[in-house]
Amino acid sequence: MTATGLVIIGVSGTVALTRLDLSHFYVSLILLGLGWNFSFIGATAMVAAAHDEAERGRAQGLNDFIVFGTVAAGSFFSGALLQASGWNAIHLLIFPAIALVLAPLVWRMRRR
Repeated sequence: MTATGLVIIGVSGTVALTRLDLSHFYVSLILLGLGWNFSFIGATAMVAAAHDEAERGRAQGLNDFIVFGTVAAGSFFSGALLQASGWNAIHLLIFPAIALVLAPLVWRMRRR
């Protein structure tokens, strides 16, 4: 599920890079939302599976705090980042980030 979400996020970035008009923007945002949800649900399930019952709640709480704290901080700096680097550069940064997370997931799936 997490890998599928990452692929959908990659498609979102590709759509955003193809043209700069409203329809591409909407499609990219919809795909980004779907990809985020698939990735988040899959990652949360992996966090839960990695801990025993006694520590599962605390681990998920800490994970949620880190994820949403990073999202909140990123939202504060998004305008400055867009102004400094531009639309295309931001979307091109998506692909190394996806590869960084997708590579261990694929490796783990192949090990099973």
